[in-house]
Amino acid sequence: MTNSIPDVTEQADVIMMVGTNAEEAHPVLGMHIRRAVERGARLIVVDPRTIRLSARADIHLKLRPGTNVALFNGMTNILIQHNLIDEEFIAQRTENFDELKRVVAAYTPERVAEICGIDQRMLVEAALMYGRANTAAIMYCLGVTEHTTGTAGVLSLSNLAMAAGKIGRPGCGVNPLRGQNNVQGACDMGANPDNFPGYQKFTTPGVFEKFENAWGVSLNRTVGHYATDQFNRALEGSLKAMYIMGEDPMRTDPDIAHVMKALKALDFLVVQELFMTETAKMADVVLPGCSYAEKEGTFTNTERRIQRVRAAVPVHEGARLDTDIFIDVMNRMGYPQPHLTAAEIMDEVARLDPAYGGVSHARLDSAACYNDGLQWPVPTKTSPSTAILHVGAFTRGRGLFKPEEYRAPAETADARYPIIMMTGRVLHQYNACAMTARTKGINELGDSSFIEINTSDASQLGIEDGDRVRVCSRRGCITSSARVSDKTTPGHAWMPFHYEDGNSNWITNGALDDHARVPEYKVCAINVSRAPRSAAHAGDKAPSVPAP
Repeated sequence: MTNSIPDVTEQADVIMMVGTNAEEAHPVLGMHIRRAVERGARLIVVDPRTIRLSARADIHLKLRPGTNVALFNGMTNILIQHNLIDEEFIAQRTENFDELKRVVAAYTPERVAEICGIDQRMLVEAALMYGRANTAAIMYCLGVTEHTTGTAGVLSLSNLAMAAGKIGRPGCGVNPLRGQNNVQGACDMGANPDNFPGYQKFTTPGVFEKFENAWGVSLNRTVGHYATDQFNRALEGSLKAMYIMGEDPMRTDPDIAHVMKALKALDFLVVQELFMTETAKMADVVLPGCSYAEKEGTFTNTERRIQRVRAAVPVHEGARLDTDIFIDVMNRMGYPQPHLTAAEIMDEVARLDPAYGGVSHARLDSAACYNDGLQWPVPTKTSPSTAILHVGAFTRGRGLFKPEEYRAPAETADARYPIIMMTGRVLHQYNACAMTARTKGINELGDSSFIEINTSDASQLGIEDGDRVRVCSRRGCITSSARVSDKTTPGHAWMPFHYEDGNSNWITNGALDDHARVPEYKVCAINVSRAPRSAAHAGDKAPSVPAP
């Protein structure tokens, strides 16, 4: 996040929530959004589905899945046409605005309304509400990024904010809501194939030498691969072994049949896990890690806040700290790595990552930081938290407008697969249910898959609420239970991805964003029919039949 949660929820006059069902995926933040509305903030919800926050919104743009770029370009064009851009900010702090203006000129309200399937008047009203507000913040989540044009969507949102001059200021900014508790921290530590920790790019002069000197080895200069590309590499034979830690792609990756085939093609698979997940069951070696409650360390949350994690219980017998396992593996593979505590690892991070330069366990444990942690960048031991990024200047100097053209999703509806399915989360379950499904009380709230179908579509298909249904895509079929409502528009459906029975990821599309290599979970063409009697009460763990 460029800003902080309290800054957005307490300072913004307008909050635009894009592709984020915060009340279910980020319930604490969702509570703060409700409070912001109660204090008088105006709320714009951009989501193809009716969510609980829709009822509190001034405007709900219920757009077609996969049309984000057209919408954001259209809003930017409306700001330009109504003289609501910040010309001083653009002139002094940005570049390439003329090219942005040229590209978005084609995204008239009429054209955008047609592409997105929304009311043209509501589109204009939303753009004017955002543009005229003194402070307005954008918050977005996986409804923006889980598309083949996810990167383009983020860039287009950033263009909108910069054109309005609503970045680097209180109550403003472009604020991604991370999908899990330490996604931000993992990215900070270099969990990208072309970054060292601290987003230090391989292309930066001297960066390889810096880390070679720190680690005492010569480093391979070749850019690596994204995790989502590895399954194709396994099938091609260029990848022979895989080490998976705390991830269950046999539940959470798209087109699970493809994932299964790829994992079976490996010569060697290691999985480091808490439980015998579906992926762990396929491993040659399972290494027993331990849970967050047994660890010392830090999480860095969605607002860049570095927070201490303190062990609450002893490590379970037979399990080991993940860092201890890594250190053993490093030594057995020939690298002389001394044992390090979590505090010593953070000290190394501080030496190598300028944004974490002033961070240590001792400082995080001090009275000044014990509850609130520190928000990076914290370059020195005396630096305060940075609540807002890009104040006065961008990291690269001038902010670069990068206009993007709208492109249709990789998969569209047709006569055979006439419904577009999206996937997402429910409040009471978490990701692949590896932890939450082991809690009886949570399962009483819901422990099996379902598909939300529009009332009109259900009527035409002869489906009633609660019926068992057969859901097919170009990749296979599953059975699930129908929930008939108007949460989705006609021609659209929605499924949670948590559940093993009728897991939506057997049928989701593995098409990837060109840059971030994120799968297009939010657009999958399907057909739905009443399930055969034999499947009326069966819980499928895999497609029962091939795609029709």
